[in-house]
Amino acid sequence: MNINLLRSDKIYKKVIACPQEEKKELYRQEMLAPYMRKWEIQQIPFRAKEESGFDVMTINNMAHLSPEMITPEIEPDLKLISSDTLWDELKQTMEHCLNQFTQHGIHLPVSDYLITILLGNPDSEILQLSEGYSGEGGIPGYIFCSLIPNEYTLKRLKPALAHECNHNVRYQFIEWNEKINLGELIVSEGLAENFATALYGEDLIGPWVSKTDANTLNHIIKPILREYIEVTGLQQIMPYLYGDEVARLQGLPVAGVPHSAGYACGYHLVKYYLQKTGKTIVEATILPAEEILSEVEEYWNEETVLHC
Repeated sequence: MNINLLRSDKIYKKVIACPQEEKKELYRQEMLAPYMRKWEIQQIPFRAKEESGFDVMTINNMAHLSPEMITPEIEPDLKLISSDTLWDELKQTMEHCLNQFTQHGIHLPVSDYLITILLGNPDSEILQLSEGYSGEGGIPGYIFCSLIPNEYTLKRLKPALAHECNHNVRYQFIEWNEKINLGELIVSEGLAENFATALYGEDLIGPWVSKTDANTLNHIIKPILREYIEVTGLQQIMPYLYGDEVARLQGLPVAGVPHSAGYACGYHLVKYYLQKTGKTIVEATILPAEEILSEVEEYWNEETVLHC
């Protein structure tokens, strides 16, 4: 397998040094163009027909520094992601995660992987909700981690990458289509976070799980998500998966659930499944959601006791 690092730190330095009017195009070509296949699969235009139209830059600017913000003022943050050691560790982490599957006899159809770190916008409300870090890895072969670099977030970079690597592996085996429902995404997020904690410990569990208490999970989240488990369409799924705060930011109807409701529910559901069946997280990662959900119907009615 080939793990390729897009050294964003070097790209940010080039953008800092170039004239203001050239920043946007340089950033688009060097930071976003390497992910062209990902944008094509997601049907996100690489370049809008009109200057203010929707394209990859719109997506970038939702949570990350826009090209215009990449000035000498970001150099202290940039320094924190500029060491060769950090990038070597990123590559080693990805290798370690993928090896969990190949060493268990799982052949991965994708052999080339591209990884980078994007600097988060400190003013992004979505990124603030996840305490300054997140990631995206649902398109096989492509992963980026989003980071407002500090001691807290840098410590969580490895489990964040492991979470995204799990998505990356799962969707090499599970076909994404318009029939994907809330149940699949709850299971997917639960698998990803259980994989991350299996490798790096529950003390580094993501805030998308740790912020939810047992009462909220059992008496608010589980009853609502169970009722809407079959809902399809990303616009309809997002309020239940991400919660009311993100729904409001995206201009979507709220579902009456807290932030990252689907993540917390999924984490404890998959944990319950693994304990009940004796399956490993590696085995479970490539199973259809229906198979996992059918084994844990009692989860929805039982009181989940939190230990994390």
